[in-house]
Amino acid sequence: MAQREDVLRLDAQWAQVRSGAARAAPAEAEALLTELIGALREPARTDPECAARLGLRLGDLAARRFAGGDRAGALSAVEEGLRHARQAAGHAPEYARWYARGLINQGVWLSWPLSDGARLPRHPLGTEAESGPSAMERAAGERALDLTRAAVEVWAGLDQRDPVNRRGLAQAKVFLGDRLAELGSAEEAVAWAVDAEGGFRRLLRAAPGAEEAQEAEEALDHIGRQLELRLRFLSFDSLVSLRAQGLLPEPLLPQAVVAARIQGVAEPEIAARLSLGAEQVGTMLEVTPWLAVWRFEVRGPDGLWNVQAHPWRSGTEVRNRTAEDIGNELIRGFMASADYPGDGVPWRVRVWWHEEGDPAGARFHAAAGPDTAPGRPADTPS
Repeated sequence: MAQREDVLRLDAQWAQVRSGAARAAPAEAEALLTELIGALREPARTDPECAARLGLRLGDLAARRFAGGDRAGALSAVEEGLRHARQAAGHAPEYARWYARGLINQGVWLSWPLSDGARLPRHPLGTEAESGPSAMERAAGERALDLTRAAVEVWAGLDQRDPVNRRGLAQAKVFLGDRLAELGSAEEAVAWAVDAEGGFRRLLRAAPGAEEAQEAEEALDHIGRQLELRLRFLSFDSLVSLRAQGLLPEPLLPQAVVAARIQGVAEPEIAARLSLGAEQVGTMLEVTPWLAVWRFEVRGPDGLWNVQAHPWRSGTEVRNRTAEDIGNELIRGFMASADYPGDGVPWRVRVWWHEEGDPAGARFHAAAGPDTAPGRPADTPS
């Protein structure tokens, strides 16, 4: 008993350091955490609380390793921690929460190479991408997805009358949407993000305290930005499917209408399949701009593609125009300009929505030269 109490006192001491309530130099903090993990190992064999805390502290070690650039060390520590956390999860709701959070962290660290510096997907088109993830990165992403699904199941199995559990479940769904987006499953990613958004809105309506309300508002802002991004990678059929399932929130309808128009869908079809009035669609297209971004390239004698200077690499805000409209207009201007390389010299153009990205994500692309035909719209994204 004395040993257990000593270990728990040491854990409380670390908790103070971890939270910033107690000061400790980096080396001192590292030594304390190492001592605590060692002290927890023996009682963790038979004591659920010690097992849960060992899982938690190995997670702390993993976070410190990850912050220091040691991703492999972080994954090793969190993997060990989750074995102990899983052992304890069924003994108390708090231990289950710790386990679920550990699962989510492991998913984040596994999938890290699949996102850029702004934590947006590097390969949002999945298998459509021309420069997709390596086999190892994709396997890690699939593992991260499985772990995050498991975290959602853990949170969903807890008492949903407790707002802590409802918030945890909503947050886990946000992470699940992120993992899906990284693997190119944009439609499913949107569905989970919308589900999470509903969870956070219900938390806000429950009149929480100021801190809880701020957390929910921040989460809703994040989800809103992610949804706007993900709509850019959805086909019109996917948009229609989400609308039919009630997973296309009203504030995103103008963006969905613009997305369909960019792909070349006629206004009457947009109205009919998204269950909107013709006048609504027309108004949305007139008041909601989109940023068309383009890049022309000309192949030099050495066979390399050379990016052309402004205005052939630029962008502009447009309304109620398809990507093909913009692309064909640009082609006419390019062929009539002094920069045109002449017939027989290969050149190509791509038009993106919002920003340059993977070639497969272009809303319009065309090429000219031997064995090519100019003015070809991009394939509709999946």
